[in-house]
Amino acid sequence: MSTVVRLTGVTKEYAGGVRALDGVDLIIGQGELLAIAGPSGSGKSTLLHIVGTLDRPSAGTVEIAGHDVASLSDRRLSALRSQHIGFVFQAFHLVPGVSARDNVAEGLLYSGLSRARRRSLAADALARVGLADRMKHRPHELSGGQKQRVAIARAVVGEPDLLLADEPTGALDSASGEAVMELLHDLNREGATIAVITHDTEIAAGLPRQVRIRDGRVVADTARGKVAA
Repeated sequence: MSTVVRLTGVTKEYAGGVRALDGVDLIIGQGELLAIAGPSGSGKSTLLHIVGTLDRPSAGTVEIAGHDVASLSDRRLSALRSQHIGFVFQAFHLVPGVSARDNVAEGLLYSGLSRARRRSLAADALARVGLADRMKHRPHELSGGQKQRVAIARAVVGEPDLLLADEPTGALDSASGEAVMELLHDLNREGATIAVITHDTEIAAGLPRQVRIRDGRVVADTARGKVAA
């Protein structure tokens, strides 16, 4: 199994000496489905930003799909992010007034593909998440669960090495949330590598691997049998 994410001794400090991450080691292998779980203020959101290359660590090394993040310029880092990482957020972040298909095609905007090819791949991705009959619908015409499926389709349309889902069920009712989690399981079975960032212990417990964060440290990792005192 190849390594998609490797963090070694990652620390993140902010002004005033606030240490959001403190010596985090984390490896995510290709094809894994895991939860990065912890309460508010635990450091999991900072970890999301580091793994997603949206922020750089104060110390330690971050490797994504074999690339050492520290060696990349901001421009090359943006290219790495667009090619290798897909994001799904609690708030969907869909473009209002634009069809589901064009929202998904936006995920390929920097791919160099023609508009027609981007829209064709977007249609395939929407079919993959069960929305083949909603391609022309705009966000206001979709339910919360459907909006999140569109967001997931946009995240996976470019076949990224890693999908980061940040509280993907946080804005949904329980039935829609369960459907979205089942979709993530389906995508994983098809080969997608997925990390779900969540404070919900029930969601975390339903995933094959749980990495638990507290006070900026990994305190438990079921893949390694690691449990802190």
